[in-house]
Amino acid sequence: MDGCATGISQMTSPRTRETFDEDWTFYRGDIAIPESVKAGRAARLTDVPAKDEPKGKHLQIAFVDKETKAEVDPETWRKLDLPHDFCIEGDFLQTDSDADKTHGYLPRGIGFYRKVFPIPQEDKGKKIVLEFDGVFRNSRVWLNGQILKDHRSGYASFEVDVTDNLRYGDEGDNCVLVRVDATDTEGWWYEGCGIYRHVWIRKTSRVHVAQWGSYITTPSVSSLSATVRAEITVHNQTSSPASVKVMNTILDALGARLSFADAQLVVSADDQGVCVQTLEIHSPRLWSPETPVLYTLSTELRCGDELVDRYETTFGVRSFEFTSEGFFLNGKHTVIKGTCNHQDFAGVGVALPDSLQQYKIRLLKQMGSNAYRCAHHPPAPELLDACDRLGMLVMDENRQLDSSEKGLADLESMIYRDRNHPCIVMWSMENEEPFQGTERGARIMETLVRRAHRLDSTRPTLSAMNHGYYSGGYLEKMDLTGINYGHKGTDIELHEKKPERLQIGTEAAACCTTRGVYYPVPEKCYLDAYGHAPALIEWLSWWTCHYEIPWQRLLRHPFLTGMFVWSGFDYRGEPSPYGWPCINSHFGILDTCGFPKDEYYYYKANWSDEPLLHVFPHWNWAGRESEIIKVWVFTNCGEVELFLNGTSLGKKRVVRESHIEWEVPYTPGELRAVGSGGLGGALEKVVRTTGAPASIRLVPDRTELKGKGDAIPVRVEILDSDDLIVPIASNLVRFFIQGPGEIAGVGNGDPSCLERDKADRRSAFNGLCLAIVKSDQSQGTVYLRAESDGLRGAELKFAINC
Repeated sequence: MDGCATGISQMTSPRTRETFDEDWTFYRGDIAIPESVKAGRAARLTDVPAKDEPKGKHLQIAFVDKETKAEVDPETWRKLDLPHDFCIEGDFLQTDSDADKTHGYLPRGIGFYRKVFPIPQEDKGKKIVLEFDGVFRNSRVWLNGQILKDHRSGYASFEVDVTDNLRYGDEGDNCVLVRVDATDTEGWWYEGCGIYRHVWIRKTSRVHVAQWGSYITTPSVSSLSATVRAEITVHNQTSSPASVKVMNTILDALGARLSFADAQLVVSADDQGVCVQTLEIHSPRLWSPETPVLYTLSTELRCGDELVDRYETTFGVRSFEFTSEGFFLNGKHTVIKGTCNHQDFAGVGVALPDSLQQYKIRLLKQMGSNAYRCAHHPPAPELLDACDRLGMLVMDENRQLDSSEKGLADLESMIYRDRNHPCIVMWSMENEEPFQGTERGARIMETLVRRAHRLDSTRPTLSAMNHGYYSGGYLEKMDLTGINYGHKGTDIELHEKKPERLQIGTEAAACCTTRGVYYPVPEKCYLDAYGHAPALIEWLSWWTCHYEIPWQRLLRHPFLTGMFVWSGFDYRGEPSPYGWPCINSHFGILDTCGFPKDEYYYYKANWSDEPLLHVFPHWNWAGRESEIIKVWVFTNCGEVELFLNGTSLGKKRVVRESHIEWEVPYTPGELRAVGSGGLGGALEKVVRTTGAPASIRLVPDRTELKGKGDAIPVRVEILDSDDLIVPIASNLVRFFIQGPGEIAGVGNGDPSCLERDKADRRSAFNGLCLAIVKSDQSQGTVYLRAESDGLRGAELKFAINC
């Protein structure tokens, strides 16, 4: 992370890093770019007239939509702010294409983004760069008619040096044009389309800290002191050698100065130099999931008396190691209780506002999870920031097993960008590549691992493997062994054959369930919440398992250092185990909206110390009177007694890593579970038969929007006359916004719902749906109202405060 976002005002620094997200225009479709423009000559899509240019010169070249053959007028393009995913804006379309199926039956395609902007005269002489955190995919960037960048990856961050091609001051405005071609896929899940992460404009002096040019490690850590090693790469992009004084200061969270070091560095013209310094922190506060304490390294560069750069890096002080006895963080044995996650979310696709990145991590933390696997690519920087601040260990993952020039560049981008995050404790080189267990794959892996170790020697490497453990020498190229679905016996077998290999479960369970559904409904593509897939779906059995099994195995086999459950959230695309009309996976512990499924409480009972008693299913089974209903309980109490309408159905002792179960003839009324003993102590949980839907309740994650572009998820509940959630309700809810805000998206967690995510209405699924409220300005008040035919509506007020 660079820029001047923390602790020290940008007003005192020559470096600025500002958002470039606002005031873009967008065109969906492919445009025929004339050869003269491809060669670099200006035209009105890729440029704007200079102040001294003859009028009309830029109107001589027509741009035409390749499909419609109509001329494209940039004045008619849609205005928007980034991040933006244009795939999520489409309508679902059933096709036979495997790529469309895995992408969630939403059409992919090509889009153009255009932005006109001024650069003040006083910026002439600075180095000016555009930073793109993520564009999916195959992007081309023009500035003022000049092609400056072609970038293929949809996940690797990249930058574009625009210094030489800018117009300054009275020379006129500038025009940046970005073509995005998302017709090809990189994975087999929903990947979105467009400039779906942030864009920044960075301005520095010609002598400055390089992009991702600060590398901080803590080679010695104890409760008494910590040694901090700071490696600073300095660019001198001038025609003369530069004598640079490098000054590093460590600041705590309140800005207090803890340590200081300086050194002189001479950097040749048009070259870079590296300065390494060692600093000390006395009585450091150690970073962990329980205590996510962060420090800041403020780096100043001076040429003589002139301050030429200030660069800030957030870091944490911690030590960790993987051993045959398990994973140790700061000397404490820590079981890795993780989930695998793709990056999408209901309503917004992959273009998540920063607050939703934090929201997802908080939901997982509340469940008791302490680790997050970025499946199967590097994440947005803001997700890692959230993991740093909230306390979540991370397995950062490279997209592909590829040692080509591009493959190595993508790996380097991930490691350079992310290596200062204390949350990251391992680098994954790939996931389930077909070359696992081959000599060819081993050669590629060796190259990737060597490069990873050169860029960061403090973290182990691994890959998420599902075959090829004993051939080709592949396994031995990595520091750890990541096993996908080891519950079939692979993990035990590998430990017996190669006991020296340290293991972790990189994917576990992959149990298919649907929130609020307790009997399979094949025609709707729903599976039951108990976690038992229908026998007709035989292909699931060879790699998935019930969600209780991996944790039980981990408790029995401590050499397994931890596990990442597939998956934390349901995700768009890869509809499994059904196809159309199912448009997303069923693997999540939470659904696509972040609403917990019943299994969420299994993990919470086992992964957290919070007292918990959870009873399911709901008790609305009209027409099934006297039919046997399976009632399950997840709890960390020692014993539970179940009552039906006041009559005891008996007590049962709790096996915490499993569940307890009763078979209950259905009678409307009340189920009441009473827990005692154990970690949970005295707890009571009641499940009642509800009445008909009567009203709406809005439950926001918070009520204050933090400036323009912030977003708040609002849980929408359908209630009966006693204010109980009606667990079978499917009412259509309409949303109305007043003030400087918008509905950024809607959802309901239904894996077979074909309603649009970009809409002002959504039907409830089993009593719940979601609306995401987003601010359009930096001040004001936003009002959200929800209405549904025959129900009492609800309203919320959100204050916008920077």
